[in-house]
Amino acid sequence: MLIGVIPAVIVAAVYLAAIIVLAMNLETIAAWATPFANDWDETLRTAFRLVVIIAFFILAIQLVIYTFTAITLAVGDAFYERIWRHVETTLGDVPKDPEIGFWRSVGRGIGDALRILVPSIFFGLLLFACGLIPVIGQVTAVTLGALVGGWFLTVELTGRAFEIRGFTLKQRRRMLARRRPMTLGFGLATWLLFLIPGGAVIVMPAAVAGATILSRRVLDETQEVAHA
Repeated sequence: MLIGVIPAVIVAAVYLAAIIVLAMNLETIAAWATPFANDWDETLRTAFRLVVIIAFFILAIQLVIYTFTAITLAVGDAFYERIWRHVETTLGDVPKDPEIGFWRSVGRGIGDALRILVPSIFFGLLLFACGLIPVIGQVTAVTLGALVGGWFLTVELTGRAFEIRGFTLKQRRRMLARRRPMTLGFGLATWLLFLIPGGAVIVMPAAVAGATILSRRVLDETQEVAHA
């Protein structure tokens, strides 16, 4: 598990620097994004831009947590493969890599990444717009952000276990959706732990292991239904 912390620390350091820069410039960004409010009453303008700042922060958190997982898994591929393989071996035989060819594998990986990233950006922007509604919108954005973020985290973290068995991203989503409460429960817990400062670094190795166990349960149940 300590091995899995190494890539998370590297990526977290880069993200921390980016978040600090963003936090220092949020007020400027909010002013730049709302030039139409320059002539408003000062109290109303300040209140509105505070809402915009909060909405930007929610969007940033949404994107940071998702992209942190994707980038950390990419940077630490060899590290997390060891964790995944150890869990698979503990639970049973590790399946062999399907023979699909290098370029086809690369193409599938890029395609799957885009099919996950594009919806996550779309939902992030939607939640940003929702966060512009005072009070209610921000509570709704945080709640939906955790649920949506938890779902995408689970889809991303379970990738290796499904891909090595020859399942596509579409099939992975469909099988995870059949166990939506368990999938969202795992994803939401991971998402909330990632919100704790330094939590993502500590939790990432355990998240990979937990996602592997989750994948095995979903796959085993799918096979049982198919044989029934």
